[in-house]
Amino acid sequence: MEEKVIVNDVLSSIKSSLREYEKAITETANMELRQTFQNLRNSFESFQYELYKLAESKGYYVLPQKATEDEILNVKKEVSI
Repeated sequence: MEEKVIVNDVLSSIKSSLREYEKAITETANMELRQTFQNLRNSFESFQYELYKLAESKGYYVLPQKATEDEILNVKKEVSI
């Protein structure tokens, strides 16, 4: 399997895991367990960022074009309604 495919697959898996940790954190009443989930989430976020930097440096991940000022204003208007 190609390295690019593996890296992108891992990044996708991490995103999914982060969403699940967020759900678990908000639904957990036990503070010790909640802290464990928060620590795991923080570790995953750090790992995701390091892997993203590697992917970007190798050209595996290309950032989308920046939004124009008009696009930003349109989204702000839609959100503030």
